[in-house]
Amino acid sequence: MENIPSPIIIQDFITESGASYPLLPLSFTLSGLALHTAPVILVNHALTGNAQVTGENGWWNDLIGDEKTIDTQKYTVLAFNVPGNGNDSFIIENYQDFTTRDVARIFIKGLQALQIAQLHTIIGGSVGGGIAWEILALEPNITQNLIPIATDWKSTDWMIANCYLQEQILNNSSKPIEDARIHAMLCYRSPESFKEKFQRTINNNLSVFNIESWLAHHGEKLQKRYQLSSYKLMNQLLKTIDITRNSDDFETLLSRTNATIHIIGINSDLFFTPKENRETFQELKKFKDNVFYSEIDSVHGHDAFLIEYKQLDHLLADIFKAETIAK
Repeated sequence: MENIPSPIIIQDFITESGASYPLLPLSFTLSGLALHTAPVILVNHALTGNAQVTGENGWWNDLIGDEKTIDTQKYTVLAFNVPGNGNDSFIIENYQDFTTRDVARIFIKGLQALQIAQLHTIIGGSVGGGIAWEILALEPNITQNLIPIATDWKSTDWMIANCYLQEQILNNSSKPIEDARIHAMLCYRSPESFKEKFQRTINNNLSVFNIESWLAHHGEKLQKRYQLSSYKLMNQLLKTIDITRNSDDFETLLSRTNATIHIIGINSDLFFTPKENRETFQELKKFKDNVFYSEIDSVHGHDAFLIEYKQLDHLLADIFKAETIAK
């Protein structure tokens, strides 16, 4: 069902910071209907994710598939791997060369190479949603719908601070991936989520709290499947989301697009806070009619967009069904 074609080769790419990359491979997956026979939905992956969104190992296969909310019998689903995310043999060592906007520019070049002039929807969670905002700011007419989930159009001081700490751990720890992951899990979840899950219980086999063994397990699990260079790069992208940097202000940028924007926040998100999402929504409402805000209600914090499938499915079903009815 999921088709993995040969990578697109992006030639002579110059990053915002002036770094030169003569050849950048952009690998991707296609699923659903054949390209150029149906509306295209672009799905952007999050920090440790990849282009595998459907099928057995698909990280969003609860939402994307035959007769699912994003129905592969109606749409073509496209997902790019962020170059350097470790999903192919390409590695980026100088992670500070890149910003989120650079990745958005690379994805736009990928769309041009595939001869896709217009998308039905761009959807992404967390840093993937940040890339989605950046694509829309660069190409206001590229999509009919933008669905940013658990993200925002900019990295806040709080986000930058957490990414800075992640970077320190990744560069200085003797177990960088494990230790960075342990810290990150505290941002991805919430105090209430931990309380509900662990209740201060003890792992008698290891003589530690269950929360400690759980965090250690997550660190070890990521260490086995993830590359240090990829983590540094993706963390850098999380830190550099900002559609207004060296560009026009928010209103000027978003006034250029007719796309319908559906912002989905999470009421317990400590990372991309719902307050910021609501402020973005209120700001957009001042000059744009077709903008909507909805919220996942969960104790689980930022990761709720990967945990609360039923709620997210329900919110997306509203969007896609309303969209179908409108036609």
